[in-house]
Amino acid sequence: MYRFSYAEVLDDSATEGRRREQDLFSKVLDLLKKADGHPSDSREMMEAMYFVQRLWVALIKDLGHPDNGLPDMLKGQLISIGLWVMRESDRIVRGETSDVTGLIDINTIIRDGLK
Repeated sequence: MYRFSYAEVLDDSATEGRRREQDLFSKVLDLLKKADGHPSDSREMMEAMYFVQRLWVALIKDLGHPDNGLPDMLKGQLISIGLWVMRESDRIVRGETSDVTGLIDINTIIRDGLK
């Protein structure tokens, strides 16, 4: 019979959680790269913006939850980034721009920081 310590289970759980987050950011980046160069009202762009916004709404909600164990300063910085992402994606949805370069850059930095 296998015996695992609670700390080992928590470490595995945290590692698995980071991997899932990396996968979600990779999906966002794939969609943004496919949308790059398309008009803001294209199917590719709308699909990318929908996924970007869903991911960041969930992240901001999680970061604001009292049980989130990240340091307050880091949570605040990530929430600020998330709010910028939401504003930028809203500009694309409204047709004010179709430039996704900044969104690609920010989401790449966040994904790579999860490694």
